[in-house]
Amino acid sequence: WANFRSFESSSGWSGVGGETNNPYGINRNACGSSSGSGAAASANFAAVSLGTETDGSVVCPGNVNGVVGLKPTIGLTSRAGVVPISHTQDSVGVHARTVADAAMTLGVIQSPTFDGRDAATGGVPLGWQGTGKTRPNIPTDYTKFLDKNGLKGATLGLTRQGLGGFDPLAPTPAKVTDAYEAAFDQLTAAGATVIDLDNTTTFNFFGGPGEFEVLCFEFRNDVKNYLSTRTNVPAAGGTLQTLIDFNNANASREMPFFNQDIFDLCNSMAPGPGDAQPAFGGETYNQALSADQAYAQQNVDAALSSQHLDAIVSATDNPAWATDLLFGDRFFFGTSSIAAAGGYPIIQVPATSVDGAPMGLSFFGTAFSEPKLIKLASGWEAFNKWRANPNNLPTFAQTLPFNNIQGPTLTKPHPKSPMAPADPARKKPHNV
Repeated sequence: WANFRSFESSSGWSGVGGETNNPYGINRNACGSSSGSGAAASANFAAVSLGTETDGSVVCPGNVNGVVGLKPTIGLTSRAGVVPISHTQDSVGVHARTVADAAMTLGVIQSPTFDGRDAATGGVPLGWQGTGKTRPNIPTDYTKFLDKNGLKGATLGLTRQGLGGFDPLAPTPAKVTDAYEAAFDQLTAAGATVIDLDNTTTFNFFGGPGEFEVLCFEFRNDVKNYLSTRTNVPAAGGTLQTLIDFNNANASREMPFFNQDIFDLCNSMAPGPGDAQPAFGGETYNQALSADQAYAQQNVDAALSSQHLDAIVSATDNPAWATDLLFGDRFFFGTSSIAAAGGYPIIQVPATSVDGAPMGLSFFGTAFSEPKLIKLASGWEAFNKWRANPNNLPTFAQTLPFNNIQGPTLTKPHPKSPMAPADPARKKPHNV
């Protein structure tokens, strides 16, 4: 369910379709949750594809599948009819092989006027934030912002905080950081002025402190609202408990590799936005939401303003890992959370590779800064010119320098036994 069912899940797996493969290495993971979208655009199954991102689920598949991933500002594209996680963070975005294709598609899927089925289309960045702002004039054609010289004269704030890795005991391999450092050097060569945010500001790139609590609380309510709009399906009019019961009743098909501990955790939360949540140290949803939003504004908006930046840029994610249905996903780092917390846009563009596995750069901005980000991304694409055609190698397991990644699971493991709800201190376990 949008990669939000279990802490142990494997991105791209479903009980209906099995595992999504990466076109650059068919035993490598396509990341998620928009795994099929990224892989389809990469493999030329479609000119463009749509995916949704709550935190990382457009940009990470874009990164590992070697395509552009454009995650719009919350409220620019309507989520009506979209399977939800969080109404404060879900965004419908684009995968494409070029920035031009992504920009053209954004002009088609945007919601230029208020959509009564999605309240977020009526506010900036979101109506629920109580900002009192109105939407800006929305462009009808984003291709007019394409500029092959888009980096010339631009001022970019560069952060390496995400690149260091989530776990200091398992840092990002040098081969990966070296490839990214070479890509960072190209930003200056393309004509941009690059400011090191990590040395010049108090910028903190990692996600907001209340994010997972916000997602979990909203998920239960948003699933109920979503199912109330469905007809002629078994779960129509149901709740999160309906989905849990279905999975339990069909465990051999739906849970052969990983359980539903996130579902169980979210379903156990106290119902009111002002209720203390024991699983999250007694913090209320309202407190978590406020902290999450303030975090994004105090970092992204403050950095853009104080340093007079056109955008913030960083490495997107680590290269694809070997799919492992027994142990789940293997993330060294990711950089999408700070934009997710604020509902802000990201464009990830292919940049480099490690032993044939793609990696990209992400350009971040404030709400509704898509025109500027498209200009910068197209300038990077024109200068860098990295996008190799997928080679469909059977595996990169013998070539990628990841000491703690398991090889592909070739035999079906025994189903895992039910577990107690996972420790929420682990926060977001993977991209959603």
